Amino acid sequence: MKCTTARLAGALVVSSLVLAGCADDSSDAVGHGSMMSGSTSASPSVGLEADHNAADVEFASGVIPHHMQAIAMSRLATDRAVDLRVEDLAARIEAAQTPEIETLSSWLEQWGAEPDMGGMDHGGMGASAGMGGMMSEQDMHDLMAASGVAFDRLFLQQMTVHHQGAVTMAETEIADGQNADAIALAESIRDSQTAEIAEMQQLLTELGG
Repeated sequence: MKCTTARLAGALVVSSLVLAGCADDSSDAVGHGSMMSGSTSASPSVGLEADHNAADVEFASGVIPHHMQAIAMSRLATDRAVDLRVEDLAARIEAAQTPEIETLSSWLEQWGAEPDMGGMDHGGMGASAGMGGMMSEQDMHDLMAASGVAFDRLFLQQMTVHHQGAVTMAETEIADGQNADAIALAESIRDSQTAEIAEMQQLLTELGG
């Protein structure tokens, strides 16, 4: 098996290049939950329990690309969103999920596993819609092409679906996982993203979406 760290580093480099291009409306397409403001972001546990099962590995390896796409979506809000509440939400999503990727990556390395990048295409886009709430390549193009209130509405609609996928992944880990730290993170993701779904639905109503 190739070194997990090397593989992940390569994936993150590609994703970073794609994300950097998001600042331009003419840039290539990009592609991936999160914690509510005030919640505690997960960090690698010093005494991470050695016990884990296949569900723990599947959860960690699946959430990494999922978070990567959510971060890419959130960064688009920097110069496209007009509602400050949408921009604030996007910033919170990125701030929460970046350290979670680091935590999940460290777990996979300890477990001798690798992130599942099979759901990503062209350096960070969901190859197809529906897989864990991942956006498709066309979804990402549509979000990149939008601006103003239209962007705000589409961002909230897409991120709601994305969060619902993350909640489902978290609930599966809670039910089937073995590692206590992974289950605790899954519970945090479930709770925080469920709250954010309610927040986004309220914003959509107010924005006429």
